[in-house]
Amino acid sequence: MSSQDVRQATREANDSKAVEWGARTGFAVLGALHLLIAYIAVKVAWGIGGGSKNADSAGALSTISSTTGGALLLWVGVGGFALLALWNITEGAISHGEAFDRLKLVAKGIMYAFFAFTTFRVAALGGSGGGEQQTDDFTQKLMSNPAGQVLVGIVGLVVLGVAGYHVHKGWTKAFLEDLREHPGTWAVHAGRAGYIAKGVALMIVGGFFLVAAWTSDPEDAKGLDGALKALKDMTGGPVILTVVAAGLAGYGIYSFARARYVRL
Repeated sequence: MSSQDVRQATREANDSKAVEWGARTGFAVLGALHLLIAYIAVKVAWGIGGGSKNADSAGALSTISSTTGGALLLWVGVGGFALLALWNITEGAISHGEAFDRLKLVAKGIMYAFFAFTTFRVAALGGSGGGEQQTDDFTQKLMSNPAGQVLVGIVGLVVLGVAGYHVHKGWTKAFLEDLREHPGTWAVHAGRAGYIAKGVALMIVGGFFLVAAWTSDPEDAKGLDGALKALKDMTGGPVILTVVAAGLAGYGIYSFARARYVRL
């Protein structure tokens, strides 16, 4: 089979209804996760129920798993995220667009593959997935390399770049370019707030990685949960964290609109 045949077969698979609806389901599940993260963040901000849950995807997945029908929703999420990963990675490989746009597709695909793996682990094994522990382990592995501090610093800079991209995408409403038609004013407002809020949270995550690189201490690196809890410890932290949580909820709401209107 020639490379052209492979490209054609991949294009036909990506254009199939099964992949399309699976990918759209993935965006819907992503929306539910962000709404739950926002809910958990508000509880953390005001100490409701002890605020014991992780305010990240791991905590959200754990919350879903403990609800009636949660296991089924998790398995649906596994399939949706896996198809999102497959579509983005293969689309990046076979498209004829700009190199940067193709690289973004592949990067998104890797991110959704990580979501699929994390969701699968919670669905199959139970538990919370240990979001912050995963961050510590990942940083520890990087630190064990000869150039470990440099690698951790690079991760921090990459995360800061992604954060800046989110803020820019939200402020300029560039996310509308991902959609096949206008989703409605409510979705635009939700998306704008959501992208900016995610950008702010990721800026804090990136900052923690840079601190970890500077101190050579993997425990100084924090994921989303650590970043949001750091906001709580600031002056006026509960209010600030609540505002960010509202933005994350907006991203969740926008994700539902994206599930319907995204260009695939």
